[in-house]
Amino acid sequence: MTISKLFPILTWGRDYSRQTLENDLLAAVIVTIMLIPQSLAYALLAGLPAQVGLYASIAPLVIYALFGTSRALAVGPVAVASLMTAAAVGELAAQGTPEYLGAAIALAFLSGLMLVAMGALRLGFLANFLSHPVISGFVTASGLIIAASQLRHILGVPGGGHNLVELAGSIWANIGAINLPTVVIGVFATAFLFWSRKALKPLLVARGARPRLADLLTKAAPVALVAATTLATWALGLAGAGVAIVGEIPSGLPRPTLPPLDLALWMQISTPALLISIVGYVETISVAQTLAAKRRQRIDPDQELIALGAANIGAAASGGFPVTGGFSRSVVNFEAGAQTPAAGAFTAVGIAAAAVFLTPLLHYLPKATLAATIIVAVLSLVDLGALARSFRYSRGDFAAMLATILVTLGTGVESGILAGVGLSIFLHLYRSSRPHFAVVGQVPGTEHFRNVNRHEVVVSPTIYSIRFDESLFFANARFIEDRINAAVAANPAIRHVVLVCPAVNFIDLSALESLEAVNARLKEAGIKLHLSEVKGPVMDRLQRSHFLQELGGQVFLTQYDAICALDEGCARRAFAARRGGV
Repeated sequence: MTISKLFPILTWGRDYSRQTLENDLLAAVIVTIMLIPQSLAYALLAGLPAQVGLYASIAPLVIYALFGTSRALAVGPVAVASLMTAAAVGELAAQGTPEYLGAAIALAFLSGLMLVAMGALRLGFLANFLSHPVISGFVTASGLIIAASQLRHILGVPGGGHNLVELAGSIWANIGAINLPTVVIGVFATAFLFWSRKALKPLLVARGARPRLADLLTKAAPVALVAATTLATWALGLAGAGVAIVGEIPSGLPRPTLPPLDLALWMQISTPALLISIVGYVETISVAQTLAAKRRQRIDPDQELIALGAANIGAAASGGFPVTGGFSRSVVNFEAGAQTPAAGAFTAVGIAAAAVFLTPLLHYLPKATLAATIIVAVLSLVDLGALARSFRYSRGDFAAMLATILVTLGTGVESGILAGVGLSIFLHLYRSSRPHFAVVGQVPGTEHFRNVNRHEVVVSPTIYSIRFDESLFFANARFIEDRINAAVAANPAIRHVVLVCPAVNFIDLSALESLEAVNARLKEAGIKLHLSEVKGPVMDRLQRSHFLQELGGQVFLTQYDAICALDEGCARRAFAARRGGV
């Protein structure tokens, strides 16, 4: 690996211009305004002190600017990773304790090590085991759990839980303790955020504001809400009326931190760290590829593993928790005109300034305001309509999505993602073990062959031509063997079996042994096995075995060649077709 490949900044940095600097600075201002309340809110969601959210939004952005290949991706705390952090660490320590914070830091560090190792070994393909239905179902269920977990802050009641059942039960048990001022703040904050997202920019444009300024003011709406509710809570003395506030937030930059060197702790968080790594990488790479395609840029998936891993190690070293590429902030960064990852580094400077100068002003910030910020952010992730779409298209994908949603809602995020991955792998193996196949015949007057059940074709009673639309390997070897044996047993007139192979990209040893067994049985019955349209790499492998020497029939370049060699009627049909066309 070259230095420029490991540090992409050496590539894009050579062409960095004043105009690029101006675009990156403007994008950084907009993303900083958006990220301040989000960072505080996601720390609350993870069960950590508010300032930890700011810490997790400084070093990771600078590190990603050095290692990342996406020009617009913005890394930092996100809702799903924060929820997974709370679920993992909550099993090990009580919130508010040094042990809880230490476990969260260790989780970020271990997740970072895993991602860097995966990148060095070029294991980005492992994320493919999380199918889109599983990811969609997991994100939808996680969004519902996150929103439900914040209702207690909106209502001002105690409670908690790791799944929807526990959360609903705890809220119901404390429903009599609702705090009215908290409800007013929470409902107002939620309604304002929903309104500002949809209606504020059109209103400002209609009042004469320039679109760029209207967009900036819309992005700043959450900051205005934070300022307004904080000022109102202080002025009205609402903390004394039972409104939960953030309290004292230490000002200053994060100090270098080492994760707890506790082997037992690392063993306990290894599975959650792996899940956070994979889920975070899938989200990161999806966002990065989408934004890169819009500008005809490219990213390096394996380098993104290293960049994201280094960002998480940086988060741990600065007292933060797991981070990943966020969809909403990356889109905002892109639309604001960010040209290079330097925009993220400038955003880190803005967050650092907020950590130094603004934190004393947030003492009276209501937790209900942060809860509203989280609810509005995560509800955009919920897509229950995907269930109906997947049901219409694929029952298997629908089952994977529904199972992921139900298990996640019923038992928690870790069980949900594991169930979804397990079901996806099972469905893949099941489908592969029963590949689509077609008995094919000749389309009259042509050299084309199609499925006898879909087209009007000509078939010879003595030739059985079957096409398997899948590579042949251990999972489907027995199925293929059974189909050929059953067809021969049902039709005594068959004298030739032609295995049509245009879709076969690979034949493993198990499938080869099955073909050898089929060939031997057919020989004993006086039937010849033939192959047609075999791809070059597959043929190369077959030539390294004894199969071709023992093959009862021949290997034909095309299926038309096979039928013409084995069926005299083929030549007569071709002659008649040519004569009819003259």
